[in-house]
Amino acid sequence: MRDICLRLEISPGQLVVHSDNGSPMKGEAMLATLQRLGVSHSRSRPSVSNDNPYSESLFRTLKYRPQMPVKPFEDIQHARRWVTELVRWYNYEHRHSSIRFVTPTQRHAGIDKALLEKRNALYKCARQANPTRWSGSTRNWDPITEVHLNPNKPKIKESNNILKAA
Repeated sequence: MRDICLRLEISPGQLVVHSDNGSPMKGEAMLATLQRLGVSHSRSRPSVSNDNPYSESLFRTLKYRPQMPVKPFEDIQHARRWVTELVRWYNYEHRHSSIRFVTPTQRHAGIDKALLEKRNALYKCARQANPTRWSGSTRNWDPITEVHLNPNKPKIKESNNILKAA
């Protein structure tokens, strides 16, 4: 961390390092080093592995891409070119399951609704043409209207406690 701050000329108060709650990042030596360098630190909440599921999803997608480099980049220009191409692919070509297999660009431009309506119609036609192929309903192609980082989930434990008290 010290070498990185020196090499990149990072001033005190300029950097925040976010990490999980792993022991290397919580260790006294690391915290003292960060404090000495003027680097702020933040951590995920205890027992929460998905504080930033979007970045976690991006990293997983990146790691399993066939184009993921195995060796270090030749220089900064090669690294920037690779990242620029990755971001272009991720936003314009990669279809995300959590937004019904449309690209982020299609979603943000608002053209996902028309695409999903066409898919829904196609699935209905296919089911009518060959009903024995389908064991249940077709895939849900309703547009996703809201996305949450940590959605509220019903607390089942409370209802169990109420039953015990009764």
